[in-house]
Amino acid sequence: MQDLDKAMYEEFYNLTALPFQLTPDHRFFFGSDVHKRAMGHLEFGLSQGEGFIVITGEVGSGKTTLIRHLLAQHENAADFIAANVTSSKLEGDDIVRMVAQAFGVDTAEQDKATVLRNLESLLIENHRRGARSVLIADEAQNLSVSALEELRMFANFQHGHAAVLQVIMVGQPEFRSTLGMPQFDQLRQRIIASYHLGPINELETHEYVTHRLRS
Repeated sequence: MQDLDKAMYEEFYNLTALPFQLTPDHRFFFGSDVHKRAMGHLEFGLSQGEGFIVITGEVGSGKTTLIRHLLAQHENAADFIAANVTSSKLEGDDIVRMVAQAFGVDTAEQDKATVLRNLESLLIENHRRGARSVLIADEAQNLSVSALEELRMFANFQHGHAAVLQVIMVGQPEFRSTLGMPQFDQLRQRIIASYHLGPINELETHEYVTHRLRS
């Protein structure tokens, strides 16, 4: 069936790729008003060099494409090191190990304290050589209370007075309700940029379709 779709779309319609892939593709990023604003919040947050950045939106609003567009802009930058984790009801210890592994830290047969110490050492070394370390926590609405608390503690990793890790949390709208809970007061205080991706308007929908046909 996929071969038939490929023949129909790429050969019959003379397209360069299948147009209705389910996997987000940053090559087709469309800079609508809301997505430009979201990029502005991301860039401002990253320019601060510390704290948390929160991006939320409904399923299909373009959150993942937005993040991949951001990463594509830095993919050849030696001073930008990004690690990505996708949350699936992770508890505190799970998120610590997953983050460490995402940054390339060996967690095999290591206790949590050792994993944290090795992760902190790596992040400090990145900072010393002028590289920014950024963690992206996707599907953040699935994070447990303990996992969010561990993420908050990552903000305490410092070299001198400088933070050595920034965290971008990406999730569905209900994640904002989670962050509003009293136990996350300290985490909210560390959020330096936050944006909710709303729907694009009718005119931009037309422009988006045209953009995709030309891409």
